[in-house]
Amino acid sequence: MYKDELLIKFENRSAVVGLIGLGYVGLPLAVEFGRAGFQVIGVDVDQRKVDALNAGRSYIPDVKSEDVETLHSAGRLLATIDYAELKTADAVSICVPTPLRKTRDPDMSYVISAAEKVAEIAHPGFLIVLESTTYPGTTEEILQPPLEAKGFTIGKDVFLAFSPERIDPGNTHYGVRNTPKVVGGATAACTEAAIALYATAIERVVPVSSMRAAEMVKLLENTFRAVNIGLVNEMALMCDKLDVDVWEVIEAAGTKPYGFMKFTPGPGIGGHCIPIDPLYLSWKLKALNYTARFIEVADQVNMSMPHHVVDLIQNALNEDGKALKGARILILGVSYKKDIDDLRESPALDVMAALVVNKAEVSYHDPYVPAVGLNGVTLKSIPLLPKALALADCAVIITDHSTFDWEMISQHARLIVDTRNALRNVQNGRSRVVRL
Repeated sequence: MYKDELLIKFENRSAVVGLIGLGYVGLPLAVEFGRAGFQVIGVDVDQRKVDALNAGRSYIPDVKSEDVETLHSAGRLLATIDYAELKTADAVSICVPTPLRKTRDPDMSYVISAAEKVAEIAHPGFLIVLESTTYPGTTEEILQPPLEAKGFTIGKDVFLAFSPERIDPGNTHYGVRNTPKVVGGATAACTEAAIALYATAIERVVPVSSMRAAEMVKLLENTFRAVNIGLVNEMALMCDKLDVDVWEVIEAAGTKPYGFMKFTPGPGIGGHCIPIDPLYLSWKLKALNYTARFIEVADQVNMSMPHHVVDLIQNALNEDGKALKGARILILGVSYKKDIDDLRESPALDVMAALVVNKAEVSYHDPYVPAVGLNGVTLKSIPLLPKALALADCAVIITDHSTFDWEMISQHARLIVDTRNALRNVQNGRSRVVRL
């Protein structure tokens, strides 16, 4: 009975949809549900985000402020820090962070807190979907027990599912609406309810047999990328020792029309997904007395890349008769990938921290990141002018933003360490360039 009523509410858009966590995942999803015609209530612990949204302003580049303003003015998007506002919701998607602790094991505190608060406001005919990336079994082990403790029967009174987020910040081709959505419920009725909700805002919904299967889908996607990035990063290290140009090798291998997928090396891996998700799987399997060898080896290689970049800088300076200590190092780009402002797990931070430890004088330029906290000190992005490049003993390309003028950079910097092969098409540069 409750399921049928819920499906009708989704179909006629009379349901109220809640979002917990209004970051890179939650806000784009909230906007799509609002566009689909739902009243959306978003909860976040950050009062600044709540105030911005209620003033019609977006703080995420992928979400336009005018879209937020339109939805808010129409009464279809409300932000709050108060979980009690979700008592009127018929469905809620949980999009809270799932970071790693310093010990590199999962920090589930945000999910646990959300699960407890959702259980408090749950009511018959309520759908709860976890979107936060985590280890297989999380939804069943953390979200289900508090609901059952309240006397609910999963699949009859309330409905529970997992649907992995697939947000790719800065991607102009694929967003929430046109990226297929995987859904797995605790029961068949739960899966049906979750499909009905997401199908209102997303072009294709892909059901799987269980919540664990849905949780595993996300981990496979990002473990695939982490392992292949680790492989190509190690290939870069091997090519360096063999005096072979790894970029030439990759380009030539990429001409094969089958059986090869092109990955490129870099200064490390960043973002919330690729550096973290595989370790959730590895951690879970350790409890089952199994070692995820590919994951752990890839993690070791990828984690070593910032140190390799520092070695490249030091060796390049040595060739110019300069020491790393006291050298003026200008970092170009600090976000974890091009054309976004996201610093999460960015390898640039590790490179900069290591340079500071070695007593180098570090500055940076990033058009998307005005300030960076580094070892308790706030650095501000400096203007990228010819004089700044000329004064630097070494410029280091960490993030190859599309806005960078590579010709100008290569004309005025004396020495460049290029970790992204960004200067591959520059013809008349005057800099000495050391590539990864």
